[in-house]
Amino acid sequence: MASERNEATPLLQKKKNDRKKIRNSWLFVAAFSAVLGNFIFGYAMVFPSAVIPQLQMDKDPSMHMDVHQMSWFGSVFAIGAIVGGLSAMVMNDKIGRKHSIMISVIPSTAGFLMMAAANKVWLLLLGRLLTGIAGGITASSIPVYVSEISHPRVRGALGSGPQIMAVFGSLALYLLGLILPWRWLAVAGEVPVLIMLLLLCFMPNSPRYLITNNKRDEASRALQWLRGPDSNYITELNQIERSVNSQVGIQWSDLRSPFFYKPILISVFMRFLQQMTGITPILVYLQPIFEKTSISLKPEFDAAIVGGVRLCSVVIAAALMDKAGRKALLYTSAFIMYLATLTMTISTHQLSCDSRNITAEVPSAADAYGAMAGHAVSSGTIIPLISIMFIVFGYAMGWGPITWLLMSEILPMTARGVASGLCVVVSWATAFALTQIFMHAVEAYGLYAPFLFFCVICVLNIIFTAKCVPETKGRTLEEIENYFRTGRTFTIAES
Repeated sequence: MASERNEATPLLQKKKNDRKKIRNSWLFVAAFSAVLGNFIFGYAMVFPSAVIPQLQMDKDPSMHMDVHQMSWFGSVFAIGAIVGGLSAMVMNDKIGRKHSIMISVIPSTAGFLMMAAANKVWLLLLGRLLTGIAGGITASSIPVYVSEISHPRVRGALGSGPQIMAVFGSLALYLLGLILPWRWLAVAGEVPVLIMLLLLCFMPNSPRYLITNNKRDEASRALQWLRGPDSNYITELNQIERSVNSQVGIQWSDLRSPFFYKPILISVFMRFLQQMTGITPILVYLQPIFEKTSISLKPEFDAAIVGGVRLCSVVIAAALMDKAGRKALLYTSAFIMYLATLTMTISTHQLSCDSRNITAEVPSAADAYGAMAGHAVSSGTIIPLISIMFIVFGYAMGWGPITWLLMSEILPMTARGVASGLCVVVSWATAFALTQIFMHAVEAYGLYAPFLFFCVICVLNIIFTAKCVPETKGRTLEEIENYFRTGRTFTIAES
């Protein structure tokens, strides 16, 4: 049997009865309490999709938007997310992941209330900015918190929780947009905010954060609560403590070490390429995109269908995360998006409708909204709907949830708070640029131009996955850290 062992064999063997010892429902309650923040994030991010069409038909002409205001309404959320990500870089290590998530309630509540009561466009923009700040904080804090409280056997499934809940939030917005006026959509956003705050009051801090701050007794109680009193949590606690004690604070000179710069660069580039697929502008402007393509169904119904497809795909990804492996899903995801964006490019390029900005041809944005929806419907216009469905399906299968999960898995403990905040800043700076440019690119060149760009990015994603991304399936956080330290193995020593 000894001959069967090799360099990639973990030195800490897992016992066969480990699986039954981690079946503690409190772990899933804690994870659910945290990822409610991602539900709010998903709801707030796609808010313009359902609201812009309603605003264009609002009786108050001061609430009507031209193309520049639409671009800012869609993209200012990303500016807020950058501010939130920068704030989380400090808060994650100073006050902990849980309390950082709880603080996001303040800008989130204020932002939704401001949009609900808005009587000027600038108030809507300010409300979007505040909800973006909350989104940046949660996007940086929640994946790290969930990863640090999870057992390795279920970290893949729980790690996909943030993406799943973000999808649930977006779908809730699309569905509520069918029945609620836009002001009540903002009011409805307050409900999950208050539920999250209430639940998190009873949840423990991350054991790793507690040990880092010399609170071993509290960390022991937290891990016992998360794993169950009959589990072998003391062994895991000792392993976490050894990992924390073996690390020192990061210095600028440390960035020359592959142990630090490789996982940081991989995480940053993954978040950059994730956004460059165009998923944010596609989701934010979903209904206006369908209006441009003259889909047979009403745009709000098309948006709800796409939201349902997105939800199904992330559930499938969660089920496959710890079976198929991270890299296999990233390959599949990028290839599906490549085919879908290529189809969308060809389809929209061949559409007979004029690619010029219709708002330039009509006296008001409200008239433009009606004009966009008034093109003759042809049998070929079902193709854009199918293409968008597969773009969203492909993204949610891999490049959506796995980039969040890998970020929390591969970043070194000492750099995790700062590096995760940096990833969020890079991600949302990219999202802001794309969301701001998207409508102007459509106006200048037609809908096919941005989708052609997204198609090229998908090819780059496949190459990046092959050359740079490690497989972390079934590995502990300590084994992953040791892989980047040695460059050749995932194994760790007992001492």
